[in-house]
This record gives sequence, structure tokens and C-alpha cells, in this order.
Amino acid sequence: MTIALHQRAVVADTHNDLLMAVSARPPGQWASFFRERWLPQLVEGGVNLQVLPVFIDDQYRPEGALRQTLRMIECAHVLAEGNAGQVRICLDAAEIDRALDEDKIALVIALESMPGLDADVELISTVHRLGVRVASIAHFGRTALADGSGEDATGSGLTSHGVEALREMERLGMAFDVSHLGASGVVHVLELATKPVMATHSAARALRDHHRNLTDDQLRGVAGTGGVICVNFFAPFLADREEDMTIDRLLDHIEHIVAVAGVDHVGLGPDFIREVMDDLTPPCCEGVNPRGVNPKSAIPGLAGPSGLPMVTEGLLARGLPEKDVAKIIGGNVHRFLGELLA
Repeated sequence: MTIALHQRAVVADTHNDLLMAVSARPPGQWASFFRERWLPQLVEGGVNLQVLPVFIDDQYRPEGALRQTLRMIECAHVLAEGNAGQVRICLDAAEIDRALDEDKIALVIALESMPGLDADVELISTVHRLGVRVASIAHFGRTALADGSGEDATGSGLTSHGVEALREMERLGMAFDVSHLGASGVVHVLELATKPVMATHSAARALRDHHRNLTDDQLRGVAGTGGVICVNFFAPFLADREEDMTIDRLLDHIEHIVAVAGVDHVGLGPDFIREVMDDLTPPCCEGVNPRGVNPKSAIPGLAGPSGLPMVTEGLLARGLPEKDVAKIIGGNVHRFLGELLA
């Protein structure tokens, strides 16, 4: 039953940093490296809909951030063009559905913290023209648009440019991502949003008191916009002790968010950090630990997308109905993007 459900359902992953790994290779290898290293895992994991975030390492900030952002967007297009029989960059709901109908993986480009755009909000339209359809406006630290969750103590909301960015994204029909946004910023967004918002990779703060997770009030707030919360698999955000970093703990977070936000507002945002870090060679990542946690920590069997059927199996084993499991593993994200990108 598990395999059958996983195969017939839409499986969506809203946060896989594989572009970091692919773009670290020479451009002539982008398509082939993706085909040899990442595509088999996506296929094995049953992924039908993959959000590809553009995240910029500190070594490129601030001067090279915009250039690297453009390079990674180009990387996404190149790897898709070089594997046109298996994947497609999708700009709207119709293209997502067409890709799924053709048994291709629908790829959606995202920006994580809008690197390099800073206060030049007019550039959001530029990256939208290049295919970006999902974006957040902060990471761990401060940007020209908002403070990230690592700066929660400031208690600040969006800057005036951040408010302008939210309005511009709503005008363009882009999905606004609250993951990584500071707590006061999330509250500010929920007060201002006129369209559904999403959290691409966040877990439940009630189960793990980490600034990267969302409180129950925030979970209800995102659901109240009609949005979706996609649960992060990164083990240190799920538990504070290594012995508790298990598939059961992940399932606890999923069930908690279902109970708080409702089953129609939960998805999967794995954030497979270890797989990406393994693909990146020094000096880019040696000794780098911006999260204050081991970046190679992972739930056994869930270090990469090939392990995604474990989640379906685990949810079914806990007694969730098949229709609800299908929503969680991808149906809700498919519906959310379908409505927002219509």
C-alpha cells in the first residue's frame, strides 16, 4: 500500500539546495552532474514537484551575491534544458500540470533571502522574468528587507522596503516564504498579506524550541491565509539530542502541525543539508557552521530525497488516512502553487 500510494500521489519537496552543489561544478558539467548525482535520487524518492532555492554562501556576500544569484538561476535553466526528457522549469500552474501529465519532474525556482537584490525591490520583477516564483526575504541575519530568525531579539518587523517587496510579490503572483524570517517579521507578514503565504522548510517550535521553527500561533496564521507549512527534516531543528533525531520525531512534528494548522495546510520541505554538503568540497564549506549545529546531522535514511517513501510509510503506520497522507506528501503544495501561480 505504501509504495502504491507514494507512486500515484504527487510528491512535492519545497526545499532542496541541490543548486548549490550543481552550480559549484563548471557550467559544462551542470546538466550531466545533475543527471548523474541528483536525478536518480529524485526519481527513487518519487519526487514530482521540486522547488529549487537559490542560496548564496557567505563567500559571495555582499559584492558577488547578485552575480552568483544570476549564475544559479542560469544553472537551473541549463540543467533543465540538458535533461528535458525528465524535468521542466515551470512558470505557472498550467506548466506544472503539463510536466506532471508528461511524467516529468516540475521544477520551480525560488530565492532564499533575495540575495543581492537588497533594497532594489524593482529587481523582484527582473528575477520573476527569469523564472523565480517563490522567495523569502531574510536568512539568519539582517537584510535590507527584514531580520532573519537569528535576530529575533531585535523584535523588528519588515522594513519599508520589505513591505514593498511583499506587495510586489503579491502583484506578480509569487509565493512569499516566511521560513527563516524573524518572529516579529512573521507576525508583520501575516498582518499585511492579502494572498496565501507559505513556509518552505519550518518545523514546530512547540516540539523543538529553536528560532528556526514556527510557534503554534504562527502555524495557525499561515494556514489562515490559505497557505501551507512544509516541514523541515533537518535533524537539529527537530530535536536537541542526537538520539532523538529519528523518523518518529519528524512524524511527531508533522502530526503536530496537522493538529494545529489542519491537514490541508501541511507539506514537506526536507532541506537535505548533508547531501548538499557532501557534494561541496573545501574551501567552500570546511569549518562553516552558520546554524550553530552540525550541518551534516540527518535522520537515518533521510539524508536525501531517495528516502522520502519512509515518510509516507511512517504516516500510514500511524493511522493517517491515505487521502490525508497524499495531501501532506505533495497534494497540498500542488494545490497551493496551482492556485497562486494560476
